[in-house]
Amino acid sequence: MSDLTIRPGREFFTARTVSDALAGFRPTRRTTIESVPLAAALHRVPAADVLAPEALPGFPRSTVDGYAVRAADTYGASEGLPTYLDLAGAVRMGAAPTVTVPPGGCVAVPTGAVLPEGADAVVMVEYTAATMPGSIEVTRPVAPGAGLVRADEDVASGATLITAGRPLRSAELGLLAAAGVGAVDVHARPRVAIISTGDEVVPSATPVLAAGQVRDATASALAGLVTEAGGEPVVVGIVPDDRVALERVLRDALGSASIGADLVVVSAGSSVGARDETAGAVAALGTIWCHGLALKPGKPTLLAECGGVPLIGLPGNPLSALVVFRLVGAPLVWRLGGCAAPPPEPTTRARLSRDLASAAGRVDIVQVRVRGEVAEPLFGPSALLSVLTRADGYVVVPEPATGLDADSEVEVVLYR
Repeated sequence: MSDLTIRPGREFFTARTVSDALAGFRPTRRTTIESVPLAAALHRVPAADVLAPEALPGFPRSTVDGYAVRAADTYGASEGLPTYLDLAGAVRMGAAPTVTVPPGGCVAVPTGAVLPEGADAVVMVEYTAATMPGSIEVTRPVAPGAGLVRADEDVASGATLITAGRPLRSAELGLLAAAGVGAVDVHARPRVAIISTGDEVVPSATPVLAAGQVRDATASALAGLVTEAGGEPVVVGIVPDDRVALERVLRDALGSASIGADLVVVSAGSSVGARDETAGAVAALGTIWCHGLALKPGKPTLLAECGGVPLIGLPGNPLSALVVFRLVGAPLVWRLGGCAAPPPEPTTRARLSRDLASAAGRVDIVQVRVRGEVAEPLFGPSALLSVLTRADGYVVVPEPATGLDADSEVEVVLYR
């Protein structure tokens, strides 16, 4: 962390690149560890590797319906010159075999059944025929290992079932269940305190607005983004444009056991100006890492750490605030919750419908609507949330670029 500190009453605007922020602003705080049952473990982040207590599937089993054979007995078989094997019996699902495969013989097996002793392959039923009682005709040879899985082919005993730091998907839950693991130690969901500021901001449930008032839309949207990033939003409420009041609420959010914030997000009040009280209040409580990102929209962003708790000061305009939080805040929430790397967002390739102008030295985030293979840029003031609601995703114009040409192929990051 940088030792840059903003003194109360003194304005700084130390802009950093987005890549610098993602690489350099990395608080060490991590959430506590708790044990949860598999039914509640989807998307949770394991705190440690989980090792397989036993091999999986645990026994050699057939992967097809057919006949367990000694592979060498099928060599040379063809439709014109089939091989004939004696049927020694059958294996029932869910039961141990009571018969072995002798030389020149075979045993009927369904998919998933235990492979009987003596067999080293399974011939699919499609390549066999029952021509006479007690005998099977084989019309295609098989190699050893065909049509079966070994006892430890899925997972060897003691091997890593799941890796720490990677959010659990449904497939991992299935693998844990197959291994008999009923609960897993995971990081607690990061608690994110969301504080809205502004004399003009009123609760979203306000039925009738007075002149100049706006409902607090950003807090609800931020709560959704926090949840998507594996966190637990705690909406603290609205604070007027008063430094003393904001500092008091920040102290409470940082130190209150009832809130227990792992991250504090201040919505609005981060723009440099006469009414900007956020920087002064934050500087009184901790260290500001930067005040300003080379980003459009979202330049007036504040990143800080207060008593070991990271804090993000977002721009006042809703669209800007949500763009910044998606780029910088969401990865931080994942990291606080023990995630080694945020899960990748879905993307698609498309062609731009028009030119995009930009300025070198900053990242531009452009909202787009995708129609077939075409990405249509959407423009509007950063105070308008409808630009986001109409968008299917966004395009990143990188720092070195001065724009993108129409018909350029771009990667569109899609909203889930």
